[in-house]
Order: sequence, then C-alpha cells, then structure tokens
Amino acid sequence: MAANSPRQQIVGTFGVVASSHWIASAVGMSMLEKGGNAFDAAVATGLVLQVLEPHLNGPGGDMPAVFYSKKTDKVEVICGQGPAPAAASIAHYRAEGLDRIPGNGLLATVIPGSFGGWMLMLRDYGRLSLRDVLSPALRYAENGHPMLPRVATTIADLGEFFREEWPTSFDTWLPGGKAPAPWSKFTNPALARTWRRLLDEAESRRGREAQIEGAREAFYSGFVAEAVDRFVRDTALMDESGQRHKGVLTGADMAAWRATIEAPAIGRYHDWMIAKTGPWGQGPVFLEALAILEEFDLAAMDPNGPDFVHTVIEAEKLAFADREVYYGDPAAIDVPLAHLLSSDYARERARLISGRASAELRPGVIPGYEDLVARTMAMLAPMSGGAVYEPTMEHLTERRGDTVHLDVIDEEGNMVSVTPSGGWLQSSPVIPELGFCLNSRAQMFWLTEGLASSLAPGRRPRTTLTPSLALKNGVPAMIFGTPGGDQQEQWQLPMFLRHVHHGLNLQDAIEAPAFHTAHFPASFYPRTSDPASLMIERDIGEATLAELRARGHRLTVADPQTVGRLTAAERDASGVLRAGATTRLQQAYAIGR
Repeated sequence: MAANSPRQQIVGTFGVVASSHWIASAVGMSMLEKGGNAFDAAVATGLVLQVLEPHLNGPGGDMPAVFYSKKTDKVEVICGQGPAPAAASIAHYRAEGLDRIPGNGLLATVIPGSFGGWMLMLRDYGRLSLRDVLSPALRYAENGHPMLPRVATTIADLGEFFREEWPTSFDTWLPGGKAPAPWSKFTNPALARTWRRLLDEAESRRGREAQIEGAREAFYSGFVAEAVDRFVRDTALMDESGQRHKGVLTGADMAAWRATIEAPAIGRYHDWMIAKTGPWGQGPVFLEALAILEEFDLAAMDPNGPDFVHTVIEAEKLAFADREVYYGDPAAIDVPLAHLLSSDYARERARLISGRASAELRPGVIPGYEDLVARTMAMLAPMSGGAVYEPTMEHLTERRGDTVHLDVIDEEGNMVSVTPSGGWLQSSPVIPELGFCLNSRAQMFWLTEGLASSLAPGRRPRTTLTPSLALKNGVPAMIFGTPGGDQQEQWQLPMFLRHVHHGLNLQDAIEAPAFHTAHFPASFYPRTSDPASLMIERDIGEATLAELRARGHRLTVADPQTVGRLTAAERDASGVLRAGATTRLQQAYAIGR
C-alpha cells in the first residue's frame, strides 16, 4: 500500500520505505522482499535515485546517513561527505579572481563521497550482493525510465547554456540536440557502461565483501578516478562567476579518501533523544533549536498559530547564527558543540526571544571564541539581500540543483535515514566517459582565513545535508528528513514538534503548513541573506499570517503544499511500522507491508 493522498499513513510490519520518488521506494521494498535488510534497501534506493532524479543528486555527489543497526545495537553516522582536494587553498581561489566559490563548475568540486558511503553501508551492514543492489540503477540507465516533468523542464531551461558552455552535458541530456519531453523514456548509456564495467571489475574477485571493495577501488583509484582526473586537468569551463576555470580535484585525492563511520551528535528533548551528524553538517542546528524550545510550553500552543510559528522561527534564527560562527569540520577545528547544546546555554539563548521578529544575526559569544565571532561578523557585514530558497518547489526556479531523501525500517528494527545530494546535472559538466558530473559542495566554504568554515585542503565543507533519527525513552523510534538546503532543519523541526506535542500522525505532520526563513547567510552561492523573512504556506490561516506580520516578520506567502518535501518512518514498541511521504510535487512515496 502506498501513501498517495494527504493524511494516509502507511502501516506494516515487514518493512517500510519512504523516498522522494515512487519508483525508488518500490526498488527499496523489492530489496526487502529479496531477503535484504534496511541497509540493502537504502543502498539500492539511493543508487536508483541518481538515475531517476539527476537534477537532485548523482554518483559524483555526497550522502550522510544516520542509522540504527539491530546487530550492533548502536546509532551511528556514515560520513559520505568528501573533503576539499589537496590543491584547494584560499590562495589558489583568490588567484583565480574569486571572492566566493562559485555555485557550479569544476572549482566548486570536492571529493565525491556518495559512492564510498553507499559501499561502506552495503559491506558492513547489508547482506545482499553488489549485483543485487546495483542492478535496478543499471537497468534504468541502460533501458530507460520515465522522465519526470521537472527534470525535463530543468534540462530545457539549461539547453542553450549546455550547448554553448558545457557541450558534454548537452550531448548527455539533449541527445540528438533536443530536450527530452516530460514522461518520455530516457536512457543514459554512458552511465550504464560505467555501472556495468564497475560491476564486471568487482565480480572478478571472489566473495561478497571483496566484490564490494573492488567496486569502491574501481571508483576511487581505478577507471572512474582516472576519467575524473583527465577531465578536470584538461578542461576549463564556465561557472557562475562568469569566468572559465579548471578544477583542482585529482585522482590522487580520490584514492586517498574513504567514507567513515562516526558517533552522532546527540540532543535531548523531554523524553526524546535525537541523533544527527556532527558540525561538519548543519544537524546540530536542530538539536540547539530543540534545547532552546524546551524553555517554552509548545504543547499549549496551537500548532498552526502565531505563537508556535514565531517561537520556532526565532529559536531557529539563534541556532543558525551559531552555525555560521562555530560550525566546521571538527577533525580540523575546535567546535564547542557541548557548550552550544548545553541546557545552560539554551536558557541564555531563549531569553533573547521576545514577541517581535528579530532582524539581527545574533550568535552567542562563547568565552575563548570572541575573536572568531568578531572575524565572522566582520566578514558577513557587507552581505545581505537576495535570499536563495529551496530550488525545487513550484514557486521557485529550476536552475539550482537540490537533494533527495529516503527512510527505511525493516522488520528486525534496523533504521536508515539518508539525505543524498550533489552531482546534480546543473552543478558541473558531464564527464563523457562516465555519464555523470561532479558536485558543487565546495561553495559552502568561505575564502576568508580564520573562520570555522574557511576553505582548506582536506577539510569537509559544512554541508546542509541532515538526516534524523529519534529515540523515545532510549529506544530507536523514528527517522525522518527532507531535501531543501538551509531549509532542511526548518521543515523537519515543525513536523517533529507537531508529532511529539500535538499528536499528529506522520502523514498529518508532514502535510501541515510549512514555513522557513532565509534570515541568516545562505550556504549556497552567492551566500546572501534576507533578515526577518518568513516564507509560509497560505493554509496556515489568515489570522496567523496577520499576527506574524504584526510581530515584524516579512512574509512571502506561498500556495498550500508548495513548501517542503518531508518523508518519515517510525516503529512502535510492538513492532508496527508506519511511514509517510509528502504529496508536494506529487512524486514522493511511502510504501510498506
């Protein structure tokens, strides 16, 4: 049974899969039916999403995962986020005439992390073969899949740019010189050849784990890395700066990197614990916002009322201000995360929330970090205006790439929440031998020395990708997430709060009116902000909208069901599984039995 109308929540016991594409959800369920577990299902779903939604993610992208393994009885994180290449220095980018890293093109690329992350998950936690989980993606690339209208529109809009500036992308996405029609059958023969060769090389080895490792090696130190190295070294192409640049990524960078398993950042909220990525992602924003909101009686507020919206948004503004100053790769810098998530600090921050919308970026000043705050605020001072919203919603442009999300729970209780992204068709020119392009995650670094997220070789960019896993009374109970750049935490948080405090089931909470702000500096080029802004869906109600305006929020009112693309799944103490998926854009799906 599949969720394809508002309020219909999936219920099952065998397994549930929710993702941003209906075919991908079905692929995930087929892995469970084949005898795989939630990890196998997640890998197959993630790989096929790269083919079905190439405007949102690709093989050259990245994937953080937060998961619970019944076998290890641990909640952990897979970091499939590649770091900056060895030659990616501030001095080099400044010498290229840049003051910000472009949002597309070869200089925006970090080491692709997605494939390494998926292979780590499959090898260590799955049980199916590489052929089992890769075959659906290979089949759709080779034999064709229905072209989503939004993908067709994206390709058509970029056709002239591809023709003039990125000819390899033109050849791939406009075969025969013509943009594909919506719902037409579309193939990617070069990508299919890549997957087939990778599978052939892997299966020259004996044993499941050896084959998975062989695939990883073929990608990161074999023929894939060699093709990447040649293309980046020999190609100078146009990017958003209005100039042509070569990239700095090399095959040696790829060969030296591996995905890792890490402990999650943990936040406590009433009788819940929430697991997120570390501060190399924005996940702790969710945890800090919850800590601040615990100082308020949200259960007594109308979940569609002005008090609820105002309080949540103001808490998010404070947490995102701290993200801007303090977050970065904790392997390279000292991030005071324990202080940021402490109850004492949360009480200090909560006292800043008044009845008026703040128009200021207000990071906390932690003792010992005064210089960092001053440097960051001085760099940001000249920048404002031109908010960049999540790009795949109906009221916004198609020209920026975005993200997908998937959640899987199996009958054993394994839980996987993953937010794959990057390597979308808008981000970088296609590497012709491979049939895919690289990512643009480096745009999230700053080209100013001494900041938490300054560009430096080997550092992970402060990604926006942020899957979630929540434990109720210490027991893994719920996974959820969404595409949406800086809006990811902002769409997840009201959904979680409405579920926890107001008793909305997953589907009701997902379909409730969504809202977010672009008050803080965007993570995406050109890194602008829109102070006191509030985008909100009209069905929140005219009384709420009027009161929010009166409190000083600068509203952009969107049509109902056009903001946010959440999916979620949960498991109760009896083993009953539930899942929900947004009806926004009419392509996300939850399936279970």
